Amino acid sequence: MEYQTKDHQIGEGQLFNMGLFFDLSPDLLCIASFDGYFKKVNASLIKLFGYSKEELYAQPIHCFVYEADVEKTLKSRENVKNGTPLLNFENRYVTKKGEIIWLSWTSVPSKSEGFIYAIAKNITHIKRLEEDRNFLINNLTIANKELKELTYTTSHDLRAPVNNLLAI
Repeated sequence: MEYQTKDHQIGEGQLFNMGLFFDLSPDLLCIASFDGYFKKVNASLIKLFGYSKEELYAQPIHCFVYEADVEKTLKSRENVKNGTPLLNFENRYVTKKGEIIWLSWTSVPSKSEGFIYAIAKNITHIKRLEEDRNFLINNLTIANKELKELTYTTSHDLRAPVNNLLAI
């Protein structure tokens, strides 16, 4: 099934092409059916995932989702099918090369058509920065704890001989 587009009038004598908007967007745009298959994907999604359009259309979407995120992804799709728009839903996908990418989705259902219209942003770089930050915070926390212990020990060791001298 190919998405049909028409030129639409936006003002006096001006036309725009909806299909061109879909195809030129740097964001990941797709239309999925309620049965869980991609029906239309844009070039940005194809490029990022590394699969051909035919490969993306041939398998259920959850086949491309990172295994640990499949269950929460299926639950969120059920919510969307029931009419609840999905906002800023994050999950991981596996590219054809085996790389794991993080996406943040906004999806809205069209119950009358049986389709879900979705847009995603690649947030992999943000997740990597968060991971690096958490690693650094963890290391700083450990170093801080060790410094506190050293300070306490040093303070105690210095105080004990001084107290002994004062007692004499």
